[in-house]
Amino acid sequence: MVATPLGNLHDMGLRALAVLDAVDAVAAEDTRHSQRLLDAFGIKTRLVALHEHNEQAAATQVITMLEAGQHVALITDAGTPAVSDPGARAVARVQEAGFPVVPVPGACAAIAALSASGLTDGQFHFHGFLPTKATARRAELEALKRVPGTLVFYEAPHRIAETLDDLAATLEPSREIVVAREITKMFEQIVRMPIVEAPAWLAADPNRARGEFVLLVSAAPPPDGLSPEAERVLGLLLAELPVKQAAKLAAAITGVSKNALYERALALREA
Repeated sequence: MVATPLGNLHDMGLRALAVLDAVDAVAAEDTRHSQRLLDAFGIKTRLVALHEHNEQAAATQVITMLEAGQHVALITDAGTPAVSDPGARAVARVQEAGFPVVPVPGACAAIAALSASGLTDGQFHFHGFLPTKATARRAELEALKRVPGTLVFYEAPHRIAETLDDLAATLEPSREIVVAREITKMFEQIVRMPIVEAPAWLAADPNRARGEFVLLVSAAPPPDGLSPEAERVLGLLLAELPVKQAAKLAAAITGVSKNALYERALALREA
């Protein structure tokens, strides 16, 4: 599993280059796109197609090659394979056939955007692409409202306006959003703002709707004024201890008021 650049060829890793040059075949999401990548580095390895429409059949072909003693690398158009891209089903098939699957790390749009987001929630939930239909998209966002940590989404340019509208309408207005587009490319842009301002920001300049997007939404505001970390600690202690003892220990660990933690613990026990 070989990660490839998101756009900037200088992000290609030395190990990735060595693997792509050494294997017997490279399974690629789009062979025409990937041929340009191999050509850029003078790699002559044979390409075979493995994409969302032929993944099962292509996995069978890969397993046949492995059974013949060959080595195969899997790449997608950009970034890390099987992360909102084809590859996960092929990996499962190969593992079930008894062959090892080895990751060759590199570029990943979600991690790159998260590292430059300035969000400090301490944990994140990678969701990938939201549903394309508006009703399903809003229902999914409702279900994600209480997921702890930063929410990370991918989005395409033709749906970015609708998605930002739904994020602003569905999630709490106190949240921040980071819009990261065209990561590592010439027109890379990473902007943080209150989530309610995102639709107007996008509409202010048609160029802002171009490119591939990573959207990062800050964590939900803590209930009853508790921080996400205090909520986490209290929840863990409540699973093992009585309310009073859990609140006391949570206060000692987090520095939060024991009374506030006790009231929250009671509410959680009654829920």
